[in-house]
Amino acid sequence: MPLGNPRYRYLVAANVGAVVMPWMVFYQQSAIADKGLRPEHLTAARWDTAIGAVATQLVMAAVLVAMAATNAGKAPHATLSTVGEMSAALTPFLGRITGKLVFSLGVLGAGMVAAIVVSLALAWGLGEVSGYRRSLAYRPMQAPWFYGCYALCVAGGAAIVGWVPDLVTLNVRVQVMNALLLPVVLGFLITLAVRTLPPAMRLRGWYLWLVAVVGALTCALGVWCGVSSLFT
Repeated sequence: MPLGNPRYRYLVAANVGAVVMPWMVFYQQSAIADKGLRPEHLTAARWDTAIGAVATQLVMAAVLVAMAATNAGKAPHATLSTVGEMSAALTPFLGRITGKLVFSLGVLGAGMVAAIVVSLALAWGLGEVSGYRRSLAYRPMQAPWFYGCYALCVAGGAAIVGWVPDLVTLNVRVQVMNALLLPVVLGFLITLAVRTLPPAMRLRGWYLWLVAVVGALTCALGVWCGVSSLFT
């Protein structure tokens, strides 16, 4: 791992920010509240989160391995600086039409999931701060501010994507920003888990230390790689 290379460290920071995204913490909390889960549902919710986390990382690893193997074998000097170049590197193995269709569906599906999750996290978060109705159980006319913020966030994201020509660079920069924000979010999350949860559910003992150490190391790696690469 060429950690002496600032461009490599920049990508490391982006990977940290892409795997542990701060807004996912807010989405998870708000989604649990919106579902109306109670303490007796905690075990099932934990299994749901754990299985989802493992599944998504396996998918990400599979895509990275497939992309690396394909690119190294057929186009080792491809820059892959645009979505079109990524598609061109992968599609020859499935045929021109089938390959583009599969790649397009993958990008579209990922984009729709992100649009739903990120926008809902913002709409829920603003609702918790301002106090307006914030639940998918309400119809749009019953919670206009909630659905309005959600729609505005989706429209704003679409406008930025349509306006910025280099989507790959934009995506990487957003993930680096996530890595730089991570200490604040994880710090507050661990603090809340220690002080404000019901006593039976608070972090304590060896598990508290494990969470704190892993969180601190993850944050330190992301921040160090991001800051050091930006100033070199």
